[in-house]
Amino acid sequence: MSQTFDTPQDAEDAYYDALEDGDLEVLFTVWDEADDISCLLPMHPLAQGRSAVKDAFARLFARGKGIALSVKHLSWIDTGDIAIHHVEESPQSPAPGGQSPMAVYGTNIYRRGAEGWRLIVHQNAPTAPTAGRTPPMAR
Repeated sequence: MSQTFDTPQDAEDAYYDALEDGDLEVLFTVWDEADDISCLLPMHPLAQGRSAVKDAFARLFARGKGIALSVKHLSWIDTGDIAIHHVEESPQSPAPGGQSPMAVYGTNIYRRGAEGWRLIVHQNAPTAPTAGRTPPMAR
């Protein structure tokens, strides 16, 4: 691994920076090299293992740009060698049709190893609907 993350927050900052830049190689310096990693994005199948997770992000970046998100931290659970961060991710670009995109909740799980902290699980779920908004799955 080319970079060491001293804290789970260092890894999380690098993850969201790489996501915004659309840089798959930098993004994957944040993920653990073990094959027990997984990623579950809204409306996508579960990606398990390094190859599947990398393919999932390659498809996201295939349109030639990154994903700019405003990230609000909701809670952190840091115990020993595992850290769980719950966040709210709000896309910064308009959805098709000019609507404000709906935020999603994210769970990021980090594990501390010999090379510092690394991401092992990323999962998103839609946020609760607000007045006047219908969740995407209910349309």
